[in-house]
Amino acid sequence: MISCKEATRLASLQLERQLTLRERLALRMHLAICVGCRRMERQFRFLRQAAGAWMSLKD
Repeated sequence: MISCKEATRLASLQLERQLTLRERLALRMHLAICVGCRRMERQFRFLRQAAGAWMSLKD
């Protein structure tokens, strides 16, 4: 089982590149039992979406 620190790193990394099968499985297994990391992953996705929306706005 990976630590919360490693899960955070993988959740952030998955926004930049596709995780390997091993990384995806490790992250999913951790997220299945860790409520705090599930919340953190949702926040990462929200922030990425919000930043993308903001960047697409025209002055």
